[in-house]
Amino acid sequence: MVMFVLYEHASGYAVFKVIAQEEIGVLLPEVQESVADLARFGKLVKLAAFSPFKSGTNALDNINCISEGILHDDLKTFLEANIPTGKKKSKVLLGVADPKLGAAIQETADIQCESGGLVLEVLRGVRFHFEKMIKGLTGPMAAKAQLGLGHSYSRAKVKFNVHRVDNMIIQSISLLDQLDKDINTFSMRIREWYSYHFPELVKIVS
Repeated sequence: MVMFVLYEHASGYAVFKVIAQEEIGVLLPEVQESVADLARFGKLVKLAAFSPFKSGTNALDNINCISEGILHDDLKTFLEANIPTGKKKSKVLLGVADPKLGAAIQETADIQCESGGLVLEVLRGVRFHFEKMIKGLTGPMAAKAQLGLGHSYSRAKVKFNVHRVDNMIIQSISLLDQLDKDINTFSMRIREWYSYHFPELVKIVS
């Protein structure tokens, strides 16, 4: 069985082919040493295909789907173009880091997926040597892509409005007002519930 590994980077999708699958083990010290050595790791794993994201918006759209375990159309097209199909598909195994994403790929694209110690060990080496394995990609370029995508992803998660610089202050004031209302509500309920058998509580809780 031929094994491929999917790696999601801020710059795009990459598929690596595991050349010597039987030689890779999570707990073997020699394998862990080969992960840190590009020359030795390159003999075990080879780049099969790389597809960069078209824009920052496209990267954010893809990473949102990945974080939710959803197969994006771009990823589906990329896998269908670079993973063997037909009779060879039954002999192909795709390693993914996220089990939810693997289940979505297996259900939608009909590609057998696996996630576990073997896959994580390969991905650890790919993550360590990624900039050197992709032609034309440098360390500063990869760091810039990760920084930009990280800011965009965080901004979308906290629903930050770029047109209002005081948006965080407004949200903080609203949170304080809501906390004040909640404290007053809880105090009133304590007085109501416990005043039946503890009338002196009215003097304590004001």
